[in-house]
Amino acid sequence: MTRFFADSSAISGDLIQLSSDDTAHIRSLRLRPNEQFVVCDGEGTDYICKLSKAEDGSAFGNESLAEIIEPRPSKGESSIKCSVFIGLAKGDRMEYAIQKSVELGAHEIKLFPSERCIAIPKDMSKKTLRLQKIALETSKQCGRGIIPQVTTLDSYESAIEQAAQADIPLFFYECEEKADLKSVLEQQSARAAQTAQTAQTAPNTSQSISIFTGPEGGFAAHEAEIAASKGMLAVTLGPRILRCETAPVAALATIMFYTGNLS
Repeated sequence: MTRFFADSSAISGDLIQLSSDDTAHIRSLRLRPNEQFVVCDGEGTDYICKLSKAEDGSAFGNESLAEIIEPRPSKGESSIKCSVFIGLAKGDRMEYAIQKSVELGAHEIKLFPSERCIAIPKDMSKKTLRLQKIALETSKQCGRGIIPQVTTLDSYESAIEQAAQADIPLFFYECEEKADLKSVLEQQSARAAQTAQTAQTAPNTSQSISIFTGPEGGFAAHEAEIAASKGMLAVTLGPRILRCETAPVAALATIMFYTGNLS
């Protein structure tokens, strides 16, 4: 079914006020009054809807109002919160990384500058707005229950500080040779289980994970040292050097598969 998003403030009783853009989209689709579509509140609930009757009671629906038939939990969200940190890159590489990260279940996406960035847009606010629109359209297409937020951080240090707050903070470094992703995830899962057993509590099944990948030129050695000093876990994605738009997607897909969110 066709999918739209609406703020919770637009939901009143059994009606949802659709945005002007969504109203125009519905008009272009020529939806009939009894045809069903989905409106998601962006907080994990889907509403199965149909067009509300026109004010004059005619058979043609009111294209700006959706009538709720049934609410359902969104199925498009994963059991883990995975934040994806991506070094700024040029051209359409960022757009590809954003689109695929949203498809694979990223909870949020944060862009950051680093020493070896080849190009940093002069107007990042305009670029970020475009990337957020891509995240919105992708969320509609792939059935997400939220719209992952795309933000740009001012510095590499700020990005590291935020990424390091995750339960499992992963720093994907092309010079790392020993710590592979599967082994690190297994070690962290075992450690979490041991901690839960010691504390006599249930294991944490909704861990947060951060994925930190670099720009076209990779990370400088001193940047890797900063990451390590903040508690980031250096990880390799194998013997091949992946492009900057491929690395976050490969890492996210692997994590989703490992945690049972891509099966």
